[in-house]
Amino acid sequence: MRRRTLAVLLAISFPVLAGCGGAPVDGAAAAPASLPAPTPTSSSVTAPGTPASSSSPAPSASLPAPPSTPAPPSTTPVRSCRSPEFTTSGPDGGWSDGGYYVHNNMWNAGEAGPETLRACAYDNWYVESTQPDSTSVKTYPNVHKDINDQNGKPFNDYSVIKSTFAGRGPGTGVYDVAYDLWLNGVGDGKGVTEVMVWTENRKQQPSGDKLTTYVAGGFTYDVWADEDGYVAFVSRSTQYAGSVDLKAMIAWAIGKGLIPSNPTVNQIGYGIEFCSTGGGKARFTLSDFSVTMS
Repeated sequence: MRRRTLAVLLAISFPVLAGCGGAPVDGAAAAPASLPAPTPTSSSVTAPGTPASSSSPAPSASLPAPPSTPAPPSTTPVRSCRSPEFTTSGPDGGWSDGGYYVHNNMWNAGEAGPETLRACAYDNWYVESTQPDSTSVKTYPNVHKDINDQNGKPFNDYSVIKSTFAGRGPGTGVYDVAYDLWLNGVGDGKGVTEVMVWTENRKQQPSGDKLTTYVAGGFTYDVWADEDGYVAFVSRSTQYAGSVDLKAMIAWAIGKGLIPSNPTVNQIGYGIEFCSTGGGKARFTLSDFSVTMS
């Protein structure tokens, strides 16, 4: 699996520390191409010796576009999971439901504390996580949709790729709530591209450099990219619920040279990257998720 270095944004005025991504776990592999296969984690730490993608062009440093006035934060729909159909505390525990896969995904188990996921449905679940006060990403509990058993289908075959979401982080510790899209493959591999869309951010910074901005749906996103096939759209305003036009985002990034033309779309997921909960128990709640592709 691909691991990239993130930076933690400290609340005090010291220089940014390299890493919400400490030493990666060696020997990690991409998920098998079938449900209920575990998903690869989101990009958090670069494994030693992982080669850069040769097919992803270096990002072009375009000038930032004038930001629009952000829309007010949306609210999470009132919904609770009181009688879970599935519960797991296993590092790789997961559950298939409704064509989606809910995954505890404690990929950095060597550094992670305990985490339990309880699901009533693929679009109604929560996770309780207790992570030490350190700067490496420990887990990425998420729900995801595999396309063609992770073999993917060409981007140009779709006129619509949209998604709805509702997820709320605990408001404490260090984390980001984000989409994780895999193009031209899943996990580590030559030419694989990973695209993230951060809807909530607490003290994290993506890998690479901030290049420009993207405006859609009343929200402004800072766009980050590195030379290893990673692109992140980071919302300046917290979005607890809403919808995103993933087709438009990918098409825009292709036009900027950040993503190769007509990639395969292999997996679309949404969840939370936990770096730290300050040593105490923290909860992430997901109350809506869907992917529409046609």
